Amino acid sequence: MTNAREAWIIDGVRTPRGKGKPTGALHHIHPQELLAQVLNALVARTEVEPASVEDVIVGNGNSVGDHGACIGRLAVLAAGWPHETPGFTLNRFCGSGQQAVTLAAMGVLSGMQDLVIGGGVESMSRWPADAEGPPTIDGDNPALREKYPMVPQGISADLIASLEGFTRAQCDELAVTSQDRAAKATAEGRFERSTITVRNVDGSTALDHEEHPRPGTTLDDLAKLRPSFEAMAQHRFDRFDETFDEMCVRVYPQLDRVDHVHHAGNSSGVVDGASAVLVASSDYARAHGLTPRGRIRMTAVAAGEPVIMLTAPAPAARLCLDKAGMTFDDIDVWEVNEAFAAVVLKAMRELDLDPEKVNPNGGAMALGHPIGATGGMLIQTALDELERADKETALVVMCTGGGMGTATILERIS
Repeated sequence: MTNAREAWIIDGVRTPRGKGKPTGALHHIHPQELLAQVLNALVARTEVEPASVEDVIVGNGNSVGDHGACIGRLAVLAAGWPHETPGFTLNRFCGSGQQAVTLAAMGVLSGMQDLVIGGGVESMSRWPADAEGPPTIDGDNPALREKYPMVPQGISADLIASLEGFTRAQCDELAVTSQDRAAKATAEGRFERSTITVRNVDGSTALDHEEHPRPGTTLDDLAKLRPSFEAMAQHRFDRFDETFDEMCVRVYPQLDRVDHVHHAGNSSGVVDGASAVLVASSDYARAHGLTPRGRIRMTAVAAGEPVIMLTAPAPAARLCLDKAGMTFDDIDVWEVNEAFAAVVLKAMRELDLDPEKVNPNGGAMALGHPIGATGGMLIQTALDELERADKETALVVMCTGGGMGTATILERIS
């Protein structure tokens, strides 16, 4: 072990993911309170004092309503921590939680901070309904839309499938694999190391297991599902001069049409959840008797064409490896966020990845994707897997809205 300053992961905790609907087990819990439970579980497990935490960085993808007004700071207060402990919120769309953890590592590696928490929260069941039409991420700016007609992400995923030639059958096969691996991981207790029990106000159990998976899902089951984004893509909304499909074909004229292959079963699940990871400088950890589980070796962000939107995981992964002076052969475990099946298929094809190394415990198609919380969850899942399988190095990579990708290399500390 080198004596150079490093960013060490001391530990991480997360909630199980609840179904993102009013009947979901976590819907009744305010997202501030959900994250507060995670923060308190993390300091209890690591035995650090909340007052010693220099910042709490929280990723969130929809900072309005219940999630508004800087939920990072408000969750710290909701947790009952000293008011001297700060917190703030960031938004890099789906990569927000991962960015929060890596920003914590950057602060530590810079020498400006020694003990920082990064994580995220998203209660998708409590998102306000969009009364203005379909979800776009252009800020309702017609001038920007003319340059980059950023269609809803599910349509971008269908655009990837159309350009790459991925069939619905290929997407469904990956979804079944995700369900099967998640079911095996759950049966073997692989998620228990990082998962806490979420409590109601009276102390009773709100949720102590993953609520979204559908174990035993078959290809025949998925074949019964209708494409989720086709009707939206072909409808002409009052706010727009073109349909979303027409926008896609305008940007990619080599296509005659967009094939809509994604549905609820091969897309990430809508869920509620929260996560938090404690990052310390190696000097601080040694001085305070904190035992590390891993180190953040490198992080990188990349971006690409924003209409297809979800293709930046591969360039982000390459950049991260290049900056670390590493090769693909150095990575034992890959966590590629399963936003949509075509996103993972595209990343595996472009990076020539061994499918057995990718998402060995399933992913968001089975478990769900609580937007701002997922990055912290994936970092914990990767670290847990390194320990379980006695491996050394993992790379976590995610696509995000606006055509970006986030990547992080983790190394286990034995």
